[in-house]
Amino acid sequence: MPPMNPWPRLLRLYAVLALPILLAGWLGGRLLEVALAAALAAAAWHFYNVARMERWLRLERKLDPPLSRGLWGEVFDGLYRQRKRQRGRQKKLRQLLRRYRDSAKAMPDATVVLRRDYRVEWWNDAASTLLGLSWPTDEGQRITNIYRHPEFVAFMERPERSHGTATLPSPVNEHLHLEIRLVPYGEKQYLLLARDVTHLVHLETMRRDFVANVSHELRTPLTVIYGVSETLEDELGDHPELTDSVHLLQEQAQRMKLLVDDLLLLSRLETAAEPDFGERVEVVRLLEQLVEEGRVLSGEAGHTLSLEAEPGWCLAGSEGELRSAFANLIGNAVKYTPPGGRIAVRWRVDEAGGHCEVADDGPGIAGHHLPRLTERFYRIDDGRTAGRGGTGLGLAIVKHVMVRHGGELVIQSALGRGSTFRCRFPRERLFAATVTDPSRNHQHGVSGPPDTRRQGPAETGGPPTASH
Repeated sequence: MPPMNPWPRLLRLYAVLALPILLAGWLGGRLLEVALAAALAAAAWHFYNVARMERWLRLERKLDPPLSRGLWGEVFDGLYRQRKRQRGRQKKLRQLLRRYRDSAKAMPDATVVLRRDYRVEWWNDAASTLLGLSWPTDEGQRITNIYRHPEFVAFMERPERSHGTATLPSPVNEHLHLEIRLVPYGEKQYLLLARDVTHLVHLETMRRDFVANVSHELRTPLTVIYGVSETLEDELGDHPELTDSVHLLQEQAQRMKLLVDDLLLLSRLETAAEPDFGERVEVVRLLEQLVEEGRVLSGEAGHTLSLEAEPGWCLAGSEGELRSAFANLIGNAVKYTPPGGRIAVRWRVDEAGGHCEVADDGPGIAGHHLPRLTERFYRIDDGRTAGRGGTGLGLAIVKHVMVRHGGELVIQSALGRGSTFRCRFPRERLFAATVTDPSRNHQHGVSGPPDTRRQGPAETGGPPTASH
């Protein structure tokens, strides 16, 4: 509730005091002198109170104001209430700030407050332990001058929209692995968060080693099984009742071999160093080869495969990995598009980068499946995909290849409207190439079935991962 307006009461008081004085001056014939004396006395009173108020606001720390009456009493009371409220707010802010800092200090994750130029403003105890920050030596220093790891410096220099996360060794202990995240807040300020993920890295390493070792060990017995089955097929030629069982054994052995090959390829993609970006891949030539293989895979299904490719561009990266990614997409389209369907392979370049698309007019994929299509072994469980084989790793391979080449896989699909799988490559991965055959920028027609046997792990088109 706001305080009462003091002016009506004060005006009545001043009138009661001023009227007798002025009347006395008028009766004595000295009205002007009396009015002037009253005005000077009022001015002196106001000046005195102004001086008291200024001294109180400037020097005195006590909350209680100077005692006064009348208008100045109201002014002092108003200032007292404002200062009291202000001190209450300041106390709450100090308590809130103290609780915030206490909670930030208690966090097991390192938290560092950075200014807009990445200079350190504040950090918690975990940052001292995980990042080696020392008070007050590192206050005001650029974080990249303290943590000089090349990958961390590159991470901090990324555009703000693409910071994401990075897993790096701790500057204090190289055996500790930190997940670094940069969060913008306020006016060009940042929170640098670092979480100890050493145990997760060790678990992931164990998983990769296990998959790689088991897959490698399975290759030999699978080769033996397949070889024995071929021998049995020859020996049992006079026993047709056993031939179906031998064929089934061969099919399952071949399927296991494809699974082992895909697991080994995934393991290599996860553990290998970055691709040699000095290698230049002629995308048009590569896609022409894969489309021809796709026609062979189509066989009697009679799919129409077309290629629209913009010539004159090379892609920096591993040709074997890119072949594997594109072959998986084309193989998926052929296997999951009904007979007679259309499959379009496109390659185009614009200011955003390079785009390789594989689009079909098949049955499409329900929206709730799309986020999980690149997971290992994820497949859509419906009648349309039954009996079509595959390892469930094709799109996982595509995703890993795209990440290693700095790109991304975008999937667009809807039931009854077909599917489009688009590989986007950054502009800096593209290089102009000499166009030796301008006539290559045309559409290819339909043809027959490809050989689905792969020429090696790096060149695998692989069986499809998900239906569409």
